[in-house]
Amino acid sequence: DTAKDDDTLRRTVILFPTFQLFLIPIFLIGFSGVLFAGEPQAPDFILPFMILETGLPAIVVGLFCAGALSASMSTGDALLHASASVLVQDGVTQYVELDDRAQRKLMRSVVLLTGAIAYYFALDPDSSLVVLLLSAYAIISQLAPPVVAAMYWRRATTSGAIAGLLAGLATALFFYLNPELSPFEMHEGVLGLIVHVPTLIAVSLMTPRQDQDHLKGFFQ
Repeated sequence: DTAKDDDTLRRTVILFPTFQLFLIPIFLIGFSGVLFAGEPQAPDFILPFMILETGLPAIVVGLFCAGALSASMSTGDALLHASASVLVQDGVTQYVELDDRAQRKLMRSVVLLTGAIAYYFALDPDSSLVVLLLSAYAIISQLAPPVVAAMYWRRATTSGAIAGLLAGLATALFFYLNPELSPFEMHEGVLGLIVHVPTLIAVSLMTPRQDQDHLKGFFQ
């Protein structure tokens, strides 16, 4: 758990969805692009296309580009550091004992690796932000079943959660790489969940129950 205390975690869960409210103006700006003559090279370029087509002074365009770049950098570095912190502190250190120096080195390596992967996809001319986001949600959605099971199903086990997670991730990745094999053109994240949930349940029922003292932290 990377939160300082339970209250911080609760506030984060409650306040985080309000971030979505800031997306509404962005959606409206993007939709207004249909009023402009011509079209951008790719849908992802709709906002820069609109700015350039309005004939604004060069300094205004420059300020806009600088603002967009700074916003993307602030978001990007936060995501990189958060992913590294979660992976190391909530993942690796649960199984391997590392001192502070080793954790810092591992986090830096994860940041570099994650950044390199993101840069690779950014250079792909055939990819778009929408496709990348939808594909990312296919992976993120696999975290939902173990979280729900941990909070509401006493019979869930660590082995079941890990098995379901691996099965769901593998399924989502397979259909992402082979979309032509997807039944009914379903999203790979949904297909991953279809495999994930039964695997979690089956493996949990086949493995020993969690220690009761451990469960007390989740079920009062």
